[in-house]
Amino acid sequence: MDYLSSFAGHSKVTFTHHKEPLSLRQRSNGSTHSLLSICEASTPACRLNPLLFNGHLQTGWTAAQSADILIYYKRHIFSSERPELAGTFAVDFVVPSYSAQTLPNENKLSWPPRTSYFTKDEFEKYCSEDDGKPLVIALHGLSGGSHEIYLRCVLQPLVDAGWEACVVNSRGCAGTKLTTGILYNARATWDCHQIVTWARKTWPKRKLFGIGFSLGANILMNYLGEIGDECPLKAAVVCSNPWNLDVSSVALRSSWIGLNVYSRAMGTSMKKLFERHVDEVSKNPRVNVERVRKITYLHEFDRELQGPVWGYPSEGAYYRDASSCDSVCAVRVPLLAINAEDDPIVHRDAIPWVEFTSNPYAVLLTTTMGGHLSWFEWGGDRWFAKPASRFLMRMAEELEVEKPDEPTDKGPSADDLKIEANPPPFLPMRRHMQMPHEPLYP
Repeated sequence: MDYLSSFAGHSKVTFTHHKEPLSLRQRSNGSTHSLLSICEASTPACRLNPLLFNGHLQTGWTAAQSADILIYYKRHIFSSERPELAGTFAVDFVVPSYSAQTLPNENKLSWPPRTSYFTKDEFEKYCSEDDGKPLVIALHGLSGGSHEIYLRCVLQPLVDAGWEACVVNSRGCAGTKLTTGILYNARATWDCHQIVTWARKTWPKRKLFGIGFSLGANILMNYLGEIGDECPLKAAVVCSNPWNLDVSSVALRSSWIGLNVYSRAMGTSMKKLFERHVDEVSKNPRVNVERVRKITYLHEFDRELQGPVWGYPSEGAYYRDASSCDSVCAVRVPLLAINAEDDPIVHRDAIPWVEFTSNPYAVLLTTTMGGHLSWFEWGGDRWFAKPASRFLMRMAEELEVEKPDEPTDKGPSADDLKIEANPPPFLPMRRHMQMPHEPLYP
């Protein structure tokens, strides 16, 4: 029966969650809704293209030409506020359509379509409009940018509903110039942190939301975990998060197609990004340019560049440290995570199933089919854009989080067990590598 359903494009949807999901109260009438019920109501039946009946076909179809989604951006360059993380990064803000003649053709870098710089006056005017509209802050996937269609397919229904939106481009991506030797990595939360904080100060009336895709989902999850109770976001969505980077990397290398198709493709894209900024990156004395140029696969790139730059002895150490599985335990805003179990890049074993049952603030939505950031329906639309955008719209309503009660059952007493009653606390955001701005755990 499952085989027949898959050939018909019918993908099973499953929700993994805490036994007592977060409760949210509607201000207008006092009614309460569980986070799970909101996620379920936001999720339509998953009916995918029956011709794309497995994760490889779904993921491969992303290379096919599809209908364009016309999102227009204005770009502003931000400088890092932390001297130890010096550099600049671009944020692209969604704006009404404008004449294509104003688009730039400079820097000899590939700019995203329908994107140009804000003028100083335009940016000041844009920032002065504190109109109370919801704002979603998006983070793209590996070596991507604001131009990615998987990102725009989620932004479009939100913008059509009157939302504001912006995309934080990782350093050196989306045609941006790298101004220092500091690139980004899978736990590079600092630029996201800066923009969320800036947006909160700039628009105090606006409700802020976050959404991340693939590597951007991993970064967003780490940010949510690091900031915990102080998070300014009202809710967040993460799509096709790789979660346990070490597990997914080992799984990729264990099959011919994983190694020679997916890992090779991602390694090639990162090597192109490296070559685009080699003059700046090579100033870092820890970078061996020739060794990086000889890489073929993604794990080799991380071994030769990310490891030396950030002080990791191996790509495995980097993956284990940058993974966001434990971040699930530290999230304190309503979270919807969306993954496909047949994702050829994110192995099923990399998904933190049990962690989702430990946190009432988080719900995991999984489908039996869908691939990586794909979920193509008949006609070309991407199914995951529906639950992602609908969940955010629902969370933008006047809903207040009701903090879960602390557990009252403390278990057996210390006298009964003859051990200490309170074990040392589990710190889900403990890191092996401490950035200069992060607290050192005792």
